[in-house]
Amino acid sequence: MSTRGIPSEIFDPPTPPHSTDCSRSQSPFSVLNKFKPLRQKVLDRYESKDPFFSFEFFPPRTANGALNLLSRMERMSQGGPLFCDITWHASGNALSSEPTSSLTFAMAMINHIGLNTMLHITACKQQVEDIDRHLNKAKDLGVSSLLLLRGDPPQGHEWDPNAQCFGYASDFVKYVRETQGDNFTIAVAGYPMGHPDGESYADDLLHLKVKVDAGADFIITQLFFDAETFIKFVRDCREIGIECPILPGILPIQGYESLRHIAKLGGLNVPQSILNVVEPIKDNDEAVRAFGIDFATQMCRDILDSGVALGLHFYTLNREVASLSILKKVGLWHEEIFRPLPWKPTANASRFQEDVRPIFWASRPKSYVARTSEWEEFPNGRWGNSSAATFGDISEHHLFYLRSKFTKAQRLSMWGNQLFGEEDVWKVFHNFISGTPAENGVMVTRIPWNEDSLSLETKLITEQLSELNKKGILTINSQPRVNGQPSSHPELGWGHAGGYVYQKAYLEFFVSAERAMVLKQIISKYEPRVNYHIINYSGDDDFTNCDKLEPIAVTWGVFPGKEIIQPTVVDPIAFTFWKDEAFGLWEEYWGSLYPADSTSRKVIDHIVHNYYLVNLVDNCYPEESILWKVCEDMLEVSDKQLKQNKNRSRAMAAGDDGYKAWPQKVRKYSESNEN
Repeated sequence: MSTRGIPSEIFDPPTPPHSTDCSRSQSPFSVLNKFKPLRQKVLDRYESKDPFFSFEFFPPRTANGALNLLSRMERMSQGGPLFCDITWHASGNALSSEPTSSLTFAMAMINHIGLNTMLHITACKQQVEDIDRHLNKAKDLGVSSLLLLRGDPPQGHEWDPNAQCFGYASDFVKYVRETQGDNFTIAVAGYPMGHPDGESYADDLLHLKVKVDAGADFIITQLFFDAETFIKFVRDCREIGIECPILPGILPIQGYESLRHIAKLGGLNVPQSILNVVEPIKDNDEAVRAFGIDFATQMCRDILDSGVALGLHFYTLNREVASLSILKKVGLWHEEIFRPLPWKPTANASRFQEDVRPIFWASRPKSYVARTSEWEEFPNGRWGNSSAATFGDISEHHLFYLRSKFTKAQRLSMWGNQLFGEEDVWKVFHNFISGTPAENGVMVTRIPWNEDSLSLETKLITEQLSELNKKGILTINSQPRVNGQPSSHPELGWGHAGGYVYQKAYLEFFVSAERAMVLKQIISKYEPRVNYHIINYSGDDDFTNCDKLEPIAVTWGVFPGKEIIQPTVVDPIAFTFWKDEAFGLWEEYWGSLYPADSTSRKVIDHIVHNYYLVNLVDNCYPEESILWKVCEDMLEVSDKQLKQNKNRSRAMAAGDDGYKAWPQKVRKYSESNEN
């Protein structure tokens, strides 16, 4: 089967360094990974003199705001921050499972964006048992880095250290380090312009040294307004024996009122030189932001040039434009995305050795991580037998970060305000794959089975996929065959430099029951080269030629000095769990858009109960994939049968004599299909 217009060199290098055996691949073993705590990552950057940056965010007040912020954080993570941190909102129930809680947000960043995330915790008004509960819950959910703070008393009250279990931040640090050991990287706050409650600048430095000696790994400073203030602060710290890394807290000025408000909260005086510039333009937000970007850019350059710090920590105020502009100007923003695996790993220490996943969740990685969050061990080296695996129920994993980023009105505009038949659904899939607008001119940028836009590798087979979807083969997951491409390949590459990657062609789709049964009939002529799994909504029809206890490796890589890494498999048992989610998405994300008794809802319900979910694997990756030919044969035979059945029905309607007049061969073929 031709790949029609796709250059053959995309799939085949001149001299692939492996055997061209077409048999089913066993799951090879990989080298165990080792989790590196944030403290070590920071020290490594200092030792290598490699500058870095990090971001601070605060949890928003609404679930929609949380979803929007998570999307923004995902975009901002693409530039390569070393970590981010999430502020502590004790009044907002910081440890709850609500989308607006600090811990939920930290967990989402770690598990679903894959970024090392530091959680703020304040000691103010906390009892020892409260702190223990916070620490244990954070650890259980994958948090391994903390910024420990004293916290502030209620407005209008003075701080009384004798009224607290932890009178000072140093007491808090000491307790956490003594009770938790090295479970957490611990950061503390520094105050280059002096703590608002401090007796003096010199006294502040001594308190900071006590915090560091109690077990802090590095310092993040409060904001300041000129580079010299920070440079002097670092040198003063070094003179009294504080040797740990000190990261400057950078607050880009983004608005006049926000500047005054933040300075007031921190007990800081804004220099008159800044006010002289900002006050005349205070009503022009664009002008204030432009000044803030230029001012912070120069300050960052001066700090980096001084050599006293290698990291920049940005107080983003949950915004992205100013911080990203500064980072680009100082040359720290890099969008050269390194993919260690074909799927995005988490930053959760408990999953750090995970290097194998079923391919079915390739377009819904957040869902997979959520559904497997209760696992005590994660596959490393090979997938193994998943018969004892427990995937969280669908009702358990619909968390805020899995909700659609699009409003109901936006989804209706993409997927159809009204559906009259199955063909209307086919058009939606075709528009999504082909990148063509719907009849109303709207681009279909998502379907329920894709958390993000199409992957780069999917775009290599867009033409074939478009044709299938146009004809009612509704594809939700696929990958092209790859025969030894360099790991640096822009669309297909992953893993370390100097390696080669391989893939078996894979195709997953929904198709009508009639066509699914035809596929079951004709697939035998493609065996053993093609593995298949065909299943319906209830699971009563479940057909496969796969070994249910032996997964099929569909992606693997060979790298210098390492064992073979095999990160993606097709597993028949896991497919039955995915089936429930895949069919459920029809109902929850699409069907629910329409009234229960509407024609549109009935169209979706019909598909749910009358279509089958199918996956196909072409094991012979060195050769052109035959999966397109399998689908064409299925369409050709099913369309022929449909036409013959229609003709037979017309003949029977004309009477027995009319039916008998049909050619005997056609009549026997039609009768055999009826039986």
